[in-house]
Amino acid sequence: MPAAPELSSPPPVSPALNAPVATVRWTRRLAVGSVLGLIVLGLAWELWLAPLRPGGSWWVLKVLPLTLPLSGLLRHRMYTYRWLSLLVWLYFTEGVVRATSEQGLSAWLAGIEVLLCLLLFVACAAHVRQRLKAAGKEAVAADAARHAEEATSPARTQP
Repeated sequence: MPAAPELSSPPPVSPALNAPVATVRWTRRLAVGSVLGLIVLGLAWELWLAPLRPGGSWWVLKVLPLTLPLSGLLRHRMYTYRWLSLLVWLYFTEGVVRATSEQGLSAWLAGIEVLLCLLLFVACAAHVRQRLKAAGKEAVAADAARHAEEATSPARTQP
């Protein structure tokens, strides 16, 4: 009877190769945490802590758009990280305006919102950059070619 083939352990992975994976994991956690922080802050701010009107305000609805990217962030969708890095500036702007125009607790909450927005932007930018870097030059070239093709393709006309 032939001897069973030996199962060998996988070759050791150098720490340099693990660094991109660890960075992507870390930026994903930071992005998800920042989005969840913005959602919780928005709900608490507009319902209980410092609402514009006593008893809560309709401004609480501002957190609804923040629930949309959660699925894409958890599924590692690069497109979600890209558009979320643009959406976050609306919340940043609101935070800056309210931090400079309001006083007391509301100004502090606005400062926290600004900080969470900056963390979210940095996490999204670092995530996209690290994933593109890890994918290699071929992926970047393919992405650029796809965008160039979309830009030069004739628009569809409807009859």
